[in-house]
Amino acid sequence: MIWLGIDTANSPLAVAIVKDGQILTAEVTNIKVNHSAGVMPAIEHIFKKVSISPKEIDAIAVSQGPGSYTGVRIGVTIAKTLSWTLQKPLVGVSSLQVLAANAAMFQGIICSLIDARRQNVYAAAYDSTMGLAPIVEDGHYSMLGLLEQLKEIGKPVLFVGHDVDNFWGLIQQELGNSAIRAPYALDLPSAAQLIHLAEQQELPSIDATHTFVPKYCRLAEAEANWLKEQKGKQ
Repeated sequence: MIWLGIDTANSPLAVAIVKDGQILTAEVTNIKVNHSAGVMPAIEHIFKKVSISPKEIDAIAVSQGPGSYTGVRIGVTIAKTLSWTLQKPLVGVSSLQVLAANAAMFQGIICSLIDARRQNVYAAAYDSTMGLAPIVEDGHYSMLGLLEQLKEIGKPVLFVGHDVDNFWGLIQQELGNSAIRAPYALDLPSAAQLIHLAEQQELPSIDATHTFVPKYCRLAEAEANWLKEQKGKQ
């Protein structure tokens, strides 16, 4: 079975092709460029690299969010377009779970996080001893609020993600020696890891592509402002 994986949920761009449990090609870049201009060339490049036609793939995996509103929307839109055009099933995976899976060899609590600005984060915590079972669900949290939840767990926590450094001082201040920093080599999303997680789900029907939506975990700023304006008019 041949999978295409796409992750554009944040500034890193990750794409991969996996065939029968073997990674044929996987690429990730962490350069802040416009994903709308870079994703399709990256996908075309990896297909050419392994001499596979898009028609030959059997399924598509995409990072469904949360993360950058624009990044998530671009990745999901492209994945849905390819899914419907090629008539291949589409599977969504949490962008936070993809990051956590990088550190799954750690036996304990893994917290993956993404900077959501203004001292807020998109974050989740997983117990790797229970197959990455979520113990703090994907969500939009204040950083202090997240750390309070992690304190209550009362166990060491491994933090992973390239935005962890933005909060590391606060994390250490609140959790002390219970906070562990994952090696930087694990901080970027892996589209091969994304595919591995997608393989553990049941393949949806092609028709399900129509109703597939991103998981932003919060309203976009423009939507939030619009709702405030509507409330003010009532």
